[in-house]
Amino acid sequence: MNKALLKLLNKYPELHICSDDIELAYETIKNSFKNGGKLLLCGNGGSASDCEHIVGELMKGFMKKRQLGDDIQNKLKEQWPLNGEYLAKNLQGALPAISLTSNTALMTAYSNDVAADMVFAQQVYGYGNPSDVLLGISTSGNSANVVNAIQLAKVLGVKTIGLTGKTGGSMKEICDVSICVPYESTPDIQERHLPIYHTLCIMLEESFFS
Repeated sequence: MNKALLKLLNKYPELHICSDDIELAYETIKNSFKNGGKLLLCGNGGSASDCEHIVGELMKGFMKKRQLGDDIQNKLKEQWPLNGEYLAKNLQGALPAISLTSNTALMTAYSNDVAADMVFAQQVYGYGNPSDVLLGISTSGNSANVVNAIQLAKVLGVKTIGLTGKTGGSMKEICDVSICVPYESTPDIQERHLPIYHTLCIMLEESFFS
């Protein structure tokens, strides 16, 4: 078992029930990145903040510095002699992730002009490709805007992962992978979501950066 996952389970033994699904989520996202895909994320309230948090861990160094390879560093220095070294020094390796909770103008316009529960689905339609993964976060598993986005993703061939609570709600039945934290209270669920996605980010970083 991956050492980061083992550390998670030692610290939160109640998450042993989720271990297989966490590993499957990791493999699903890893394969997407290997095939040129990206991770799309959506959720509401605290789960929207979790989406932003995950993007922050994937798009820059998390536990590692992620120094650029020599090839891109040399190209930057050759093309931009005055600034290339600065660019090479301050850029970091990135794993492509987009939070669908961030586009305020689009989300408010779509909510006002079309349908509020379609704000994530519309973005999946615009961004999604078969090589991508959609991670929907909902403590109940029944958030309409997240469910709508997952249903569309399935039609587009986008892999889907649900991060939710004990019952999994309707998301459990429609997601390719469902990580159902064994709690019913929203704060209890969210308190376990964070170490789960931190572990996923660590595992992914270790896979792509030495």
